Amino acid sequence: MLKTPSPTAVAASGHAEGVSNDEFRAAMSRLAAGVVLVTAQEPPLDPDDPAAPAMEDVGMTATAFMSVSLDPPLVLVSLRAGSRMDDLLDEQPLWTVSVLAESQRHIAGRFAMKGRISDRLLFEDIPYVRGEATGAPLVGGALATLECRTEQRVAAGDHTLVVGRVLTASVPSAEGGPLLYFRGRYRQLG
Repeated sequence: MLKTPSPTAVAASGHAEGVSNDEFRAAMSRLAAGVVLVTAQEPPLDPDDPAAPAMEDVGMTATAFMSVSLDPPLVLVSLRAGSRMDDLLDEQPLWTVSVLAESQRHIAGRFAMKGRISDRLLFEDIPYVRGEATGAPLVGGALATLECRTEQRVAAGDHTLVVGRVLTASVPSAEGGPLLYFRGRYRQLG
């Protein structure tokens, strides 16, 4: 007779008994997710350099993003705990989200790279405007853009859930479909 593990049984790894990292990843890869670029500004990395810009733009690709509330307008993004963006949004409450179009796969890949080049170079040839409320980049050609202010941070396992109040929202482009992430790859509808 097969013994089913108790729903409350937890292995030393923190996982429910019988659930490995690979099994969990495989199951969750079957959930299609929209792809966004989260951006914010941080103080210059070298404040003693007179040629350094007043602020540095920082960006990261995210697929764990969702609306939370209409009244007030709230959204949530999940960030890997201790990542550069997690650390930055712990100090900087203003950030933006650009909902990427299917034609912007190159932007998603660029900002998702491990061991990538500096953010300044990543933004260099991408069309963007600065948000009026945040000053952070909003990607040109995005399906929608949002400017946010952090309302709450919640520790959740190896991630931080950042809940932001939406300060501005616009739909600058109605062209094309959304960029999706499914089974470990960027995809398009259709």
